[in-house]
Amino acid sequence: MRWENLSGDGSAVNPALFGTDVVTRTFNTPEFAGITFHEVRARSIVNRVPGASRMPFEWTVNPYRGCTHACVYCFARGTHRYLDLDTGAGFDTQIVVKVNAPDLLRRELGSSRWRGQHIAMGTNVDCYQRAEGRYRLMPGILTALRDYTNPFSILTKGTLILRDLDLLRSAAAVTDVGISVSVGFTDEALWRTVEPGTPAPERRLDVVRTLSSQGIPCGVLMAPVIPFLSDSPAQLRTTVRAIAAAGATSVTPLALHLRPGAREWYMQWLAEHHPGLVRHYEGLYADGAYAPKWYQRRITRQVHELAAEYGIGPADSGTHRRIDVHPDRTEPQEAEPESPHCTQLTLL
Repeated sequence: MRWENLSGDGSAVNPALFGTDVVTRTFNTPEFAGITFHEVRARSIVNRVPGASRMPFEWTVNPYRGCTHACVYCFARGTHRYLDLDTGAGFDTQIVVKVNAPDLLRRELGSSRWRGQHIAMGTNVDCYQRAEGRYRLMPGILTALRDYTNPFSILTKGTLILRDLDLLRSAAAVTDVGISVSVGFTDEALWRTVEPGTPAPERRLDVVRTLSSQGIPCGVLMAPVIPFLSDSPAQLRTTVRAIAAAGATSVTPLALHLRPGAREWYMQWLAEHHPGLVRHYEGLYADGAYAPKWYQRRITRQVHELAAEYGIGPADSGTHRRIDVHPDRTEPQEAEPESPHCTQLTLL
């Protein structure tokens, strides 16, 4: 699964993944300054999560690859390497857009082989990143999921999800819908350097408030909790208190993890902004991508204690609706494989 000599006109691309009619566009507008979009026609859109994944779901839909949120720690950076694209600045600025995602999803949901399994979105890169404001893929995706009463969840840092509030409400009336917003901390100075392309944490909490006020339960994935930068008892309390005040139904903490692709980019950022912490990180993450179990347990315990104090708790996995299979549905295409180095995260 690789790009093959991706050129300016995008004419040479692996046909097993995408069609050959790839269009590359660069927009000279303030919103997309320096961003290049590779518009592709995907051959499949419902992807099976690798069997070795720890995640509690089997299927994902990812209309984009790469992300203008530019979070320096993003674990999905390694997937760009798998396409022979740069995992650093390239991940932030070279965005693959699957322009046929809504139509393709409708076709695959209509297959006689599809059994209405839960579909997770926003678990690789954010489906409500800034590019969605231009390409508007999610309304068609949500409409297809609603029409087939297919259960789904969305994890996002994007405020653009509120644009689709009516669709979310109509989908929630016929199937199981789970919404989670990612807010790892509320420190604005840290946000500006580590998540420079995302809405501010307070704006994301506004999303939680709005969804909750509209009768759509919304949890918060408190991720990542960043060692030595957002994990002090006072910082954890401030963040959990803000999450509770926003009306979140749950809060689930996740300590920073640094997989290949993300690790190099994050450590470069750390050396520039917090050079005194480099040695501490080398020790903490000496055994691999994940923080030690003792650290993860400590953060989880502290956050859950604070959540109980403020009247919220961890998320429940819930159940997902199954749908009837109609004999007139068409057969799906082969699912596009995800990178073998990529597992996905969600709190549902």
